[in-house]
Amino acid sequence: MGGRALLVGGWVRDFLRGRETADYDIEVYGIEATALRGLLDRLGPVNAVGEAFTVYKVRLREGGSRFIVDVSLPRRESKIGRGHKGFVVTGDPTMSFEEAARRRDFTINAILLDPLTADFIDPFDGRKDIEARLIRVVDPATFIEDSLRVLRAMQFASRFDFEIDSATVDLCRSIDLSDLPSERIEAEVEKWLLLSSRPSIGLYAARELKIVDKLWHGIRSMIDCPQDELRHPEGDVFAHTARTLDEAAGLISDLPRPRQLTLMLASLCHDFGKPLTTKFDHETVTAFNHQLAGLGPAEAFLDKLKIFTLDGYDVRRQVLSLIRNHLTPARWFESMTRGEPVTDGDFRRLALTVEPDLLYRMERASRLGRHGGSTTVAEDWFIDRVRTLGIQQRAPEPLLLGRHVLALGLNEGPEIGRITNAVYQMQLDGSISDLDQAIAATKRIIEALM
Repeated sequence: MGGRALLVGGWVRDFLRGRETADYDIEVYGIEATALRGLLDRLGPVNAVGEAFTVYKVRLREGGSRFIVDVSLPRRESKIGRGHKGFVVTGDPTMSFEEAARRRDFTINAILLDPLTADFIDPFDGRKDIEARLIRVVDPATFIEDSLRVLRAMQFASRFDFEIDSATVDLCRSIDLSDLPSERIEAEVEKWLLLSSRPSIGLYAARELKIVDKLWHGIRSMIDCPQDELRHPEGDVFAHTARTLDEAAGLISDLPRPRQLTLMLASLCHDFGKPLTTKFDHETVTAFNHQLAGLGPAEAFLDKLKIFTLDGYDVRRQVLSLIRNHLTPARWFESMTRGEPVTDGDFRRLALTVEPDLLYRMERASRLGRHGGSTTVAEDWFIDRVRTLGIQQRAPEPLLLGRHVLALGLNEGPEIGRITNAVYQMQLDGSISDLDQAIAATKRIIEALM
């Protein structure tokens, strides 16, 4: 039957970088689509995700492992309109290796590998660019057809700690990004924030490529926004945010993905309010109430990405709550050192609106993002109290429910809610710790109402 199957794209790139990946992409040359489908059906279940342009997902098993391989014909793309949907894509098994590789975005992604012979086909010197740690466009004429590639340059540079070739920078700056839908932008932002050990590289790349100017004005406004030099020797708000992101990236490995994204987004947006509130006061730079002023710009940023929930977790609500409360650990610690009590009830009520564990992590990242020698005494005190109370993720559930009040003979009505809330406040303050105590308190309240 003939034909040649080659590994392509990210698998080859990561293999050359010494990284393991389970994302197998194979392009098959010299075999027509119908014949290819017949071959694949013999191997295992096949899902045609793009049969119009011959892309198949094949489920395979090796030993005790199962994995999915993407198999396709080389694709010929014709631009017919604006945006990422303005293409006609057809599979063409007669394309040459160089012709097929030319449609890829960067040279590091345009390398082909024959798994049978271990021979590389590298028409655009992608291996040299991997060795040089360089992001470089394959073909400027085709690159500009999909503006998402500008964000891909940013997130690849961040994830791999690569530099972006100067000609590629100039080309990316010239590309209009207004056609990009939110979901495509959000996908690249997730990769940037969650797959980078140093997300600051991506933040600086986004500035260099003019992404922040075109898409993210909240980030753009932090550039050159001054801070008090004693408290923030690292520089302006943008520099502080970059350092905070790097510190936060080191604190997410034990978190589930929704909370990872929440912490990274909150770290990125936590000082959006400083450009709106920064003032010079007797040679001191202040930004009073910036945690509140930043909520509007942060919401606009989340709107731009259409960030709401992920796997049932309310990412948006938590990000905004983290921003609103991000000064709380330090302020409470200062109150405690002045002899002003911070009660268990204060901690439990805080946990009604924000996850204390995430708040601790974000503020630890922000503190370390000021300069490497910063201590985290306030944050450590905060999380010790949180852990002692067992409220790392949420406040305690109410002991008393409406059915308990009804069982005491009270009729349904608004009084039920008022009573359960009053008893819950006692529980938060610590004066009630079990259901018997809650019911006893309820009886006292009912007697007082009679």
